[in-house]
Amino acid sequence: MQYRYLGKKRLKVSAIGYGCPTFQGKLSAADERRDIDVLHRAIDLGINFIDTADHNNGNNEELLAQALKGKRDKVVLASKFGNLRGQPWAKEREVNASPEYVPVACETSLRRLQIETIDLYYLHRVDPQVPIEDTIGAMVRLIEQGKIRHIGLSEAGPHTIRRANAIHPIAALQSEYSLWTRDYETDTIPAVKELGIGFVSYYALGRGFFAGAVKSLSELDPKDSRRKAPRFYEENFQHNARLLSRLQEIANDKRCTLAQLSLAWILHQGDIFVPIPGTRRITHLEENAAASEIVLTSDELAEIDKLFPRQGAASGARHDYDRSKELNI
Repeated sequence: MQYRYLGKKRLKVSAIGYGCPTFQGKLSAADERRDIDVLHRAIDLGINFIDTADHNNGNNEELLAQALKGKRDKVVLASKFGNLRGQPWAKEREVNASPEYVPVACETSLRRLQIETIDLYYLHRVDPQVPIEDTIGAMVRLIEQGKIRHIGLSEAGPHTIRRANAIHPIAALQSEYSLWTRDYETDTIPAVKELGIGFVSYYALGRGFFAGAVKSLSELDPKDSRRKAPRFYEENFQHNARLLSRLQEIANDKRCTLAQLSLAWILHQGDIFVPIPGTRRITHLEENAAASEIVLTSDELAEIDKLFPRQGAASGARHDYDRSKELNI
C-alpha cells in the first residue's frame, strides 16, 4: 500500500482509505462480524485511513469501537459531526455547527468510539446560520484539549474553505469526486491545492456504478436509496451504462477491474487525492487496495477524460434536490 499526506501538517494516510458502510438500526450478530472482519482485513492490507461519521445515531461509531479494540494505534480515524438530516431528534434543523454543539458532538463520538482522541474531525456540512470562523474556533479548542488532532471540512465551497483555513490549517476537504462528478475541478480543487489541503473523495465509485455493481435497475431493492438519485433513474441509467461499457474495455486492456481503474484515475489526479470506497466484501476490499499500484499512461488518462470530461458526460444530476446554495457557501 502506498501512502499520502493530508494538509500542511502532513497527516500520513493510506492512498486508498476505507469508508465504513452506513446502516440504520441494529445489525445482526452475523452482519456485525462480517463488517468487523472486513475492517480487520483492511488494516492487514495496510489501509490505515478509516472514515466514519456520527450520522444515524452513531451506530457505525459504536461498531468501530468493537472493531478497533487492540488496533487503535494502527489506524488514522476520521469522523464527522453537524449533519442532522434524517435524525429523528433534530426537528427542523438539518445542520448544526454552533460553537456550543461542537464539543457536545465530539464528546458523544469519543464515548461511542471508546477513544480519547479523533485523528481527523470533519464538519460534515457547512451551517448557513453559523459563521465558519466560529465553528473552526470551537474545533481549535478541541485540539487544544487533546480531543482531536486535525480539522477537516466536507462539501464546502472555496470561499468557506479559505475563511476556515485562515483560522486554522485545514487538513482535508471531503466531498464527492469520481469520474462522473468532476464539478469541483472548476474552483474548489484549485483552492485546496493552493492552500495545501488534502481532498478525500467519497462516492469514489459513483455509489457502486463504477464497480459494475448495478447492471440493471431491476437489481436494486425497492428501498435502495440510489433509486432516488437522478443518475439511476430509468431515463438516465441506460445512457450512463453505455459510457460504462467503453470504460470496461479500457479496464480489460489494463487487466484490472472497473473499480480499480476508477480509483486509479482519482489517484492520478494528484497527490492530494485519497478515495475512501466502502464495501462489505473482502474480495472487493482487496481489489480496491490494489488500485494504488496501478499506473495509467498519459494516453490512457486522455482516453478516460474523453469518456468522462470535466463538464460532465453522465445523464442526471447528483442529487434529487438543488444543492447549489449548499455547495457555494
